[in-house]
Amino acid sequence: MLVGASLLFLDFTGSVHAWLGWIAEIQFVPAVLAVNLGAIIALVLLTFVTGRVYCSVICPLGIFQDGVSGIRNRIKKKNRYRFGWKKPLNVLRYMILVLFLVALIAPVGGFVASLLDPYSAFGRIMSNLFSPFWQWGNNALAYLAERADSYAFYDKTVWLKSLPTFLVALTTLIVVCVLAWTGGRTYCNSICPVGSLLGLVSRFSLFGIRFDTQKCNGCRLCEKGCKSSCINIDSHRVDSSRCVVCLDCVSHCHRGAVSYGWRWGKVSSRKPLAADTVNSESKTEKAPNTATSGAGTVKPEDAGRRAFVTGALIAAGSAALKAQEVKLDGGLAEVTQRKPFRRQTPLKPAGAVSLRHFSQHCTACQLCVSVCPNDVLRPSTALDTFMQPEMSYERGFCRPECTRCAEVCPNNAIFEITREEKSSTQIGHAVVNLDNCVVKTDGVSCGNCARRCPVGAIKLVKLNPEDERSLRIPTVNEERCIGCGACEYLCPSQPFPAIHVEGHLVHKTI
Repeated sequence: MLVGASLLFLDFTGSVHAWLGWIAEIQFVPAVLAVNLGAIIALVLLTFVTGRVYCSVICPLGIFQDGVSGIRNRIKKKNRYRFGWKKPLNVLRYMILVLFLVALIAPVGGFVASLLDPYSAFGRIMSNLFSPFWQWGNNALAYLAERADSYAFYDKTVWLKSLPTFLVALTTLIVVCVLAWTGGRTYCNSICPVGSLLGLVSRFSLFGIRFDTQKCNGCRLCEKGCKSSCINIDSHRVDSSRCVVCLDCVSHCHRGAVSYGWRWGKVSSRKPLAADTVNSESKTEKAPNTATSGAGTVKPEDAGRRAFVTGALIAAGSAALKAQEVKLDGGLAEVTQRKPFRRQTPLKPAGAVSLRHFSQHCTACQLCVSVCPNDVLRPSTALDTFMQPEMSYERGFCRPECTRCAEVCPNNAIFEITREEKSSTQIGHAVVNLDNCVVKTDGVSCGNCARRCPVGAIKLVKLNPEDERSLRIPTVNEERCIGCGACEYLCPSQPFPAIHVEGHLVHKTI
């Protein structure tokens, strides 16, 4: 599941989605926003029957944390049993859950909701931090294939789409890794709102962890090996709201006293003898229990290792920025780079219906940004739509035949549409600024925008109607324009185009 979810964000061709797109659709928050009743009911029933299996088997961020914690266990085998019973931080958990639910409902709470959603957080980590390495590997294969006269791979430009979103993803990765490295499932059981919500259901789950106190000798291996810190061996109870059903406790117990089964049956109530506990402690592996010291102590080598990983990721971001430096036109003349145009109304992809619908359903997972073949989508830097994708035409334009973003969106922030429907959907209209047009600034004929308009919405008229030899300037038929941005992208005026596209608050069919 982790590999499949990662490939959805790493694969820039969009072909993986045809096989593994269902992984995104069964994530809890996307299913809720898309009103996918089948997935919602299935996840709730799964939790009610088995407990929080979703968090350990389906959620990619949860599986990722297990991987980080497992790496530490392999590196420090003598400290495998480093956990222990901790009281749940219920006040913090449910405050974050209420904040998350309010953010989902509030018109301008998208940033908070997207920041807390585990699936979206995982998506931003993959698309911003790991995707550049994947693309560089692809480019290396494309380089080798080209020299073997093969076109099995094609070169992909690696660039930083949004520095603020990159920093948010980097911060999220550091927080998740540190908490998983020191405390196992601390993030899932103290911060994640999905974990808290499913934890309310799993309190009444039919199946769960059971203890046979007649076999238990109080060795505490199950308690110290529980990465959710939800086992209290003194009372032989498991906090089922935090248990993610990883079954590590079952494998740690050498006496068969811990099992997974029907929770509501009768169990033995014999208390373990003190002598049993002493004998067990002398026979089992003695490992320091850092559960009473909060998140645990961090040794210098741990800090150095995390600093190395952080430095490598920052270097990756710097390399992406380096790829966008000054280019030359083949001689010694510097090519002026196109600067992003500040639109009065942002542009959203066809299928988004309206800006309001898009902002209320999008959790900024960056899946559509990852698969956009023309580099049109990039994360927004505006406060009200922070990290949510918006369209910009510095590197390409939105081709009428491309519907890839609508095909992969799991939240229904972008409804799936056909190519015919997209070609007749108006997401914005072009606006001409003659002060930047080369016809006026340089006195040369152009007409590039009219020639390249796929819907014929741009016509050329005489700059001076009384002069038969007058140069011609563009005019836009707003009723016919669909806002694809071909005119803006192909306009030769630099650094700002002479024609740009303004978005519409509500899309319409023409």
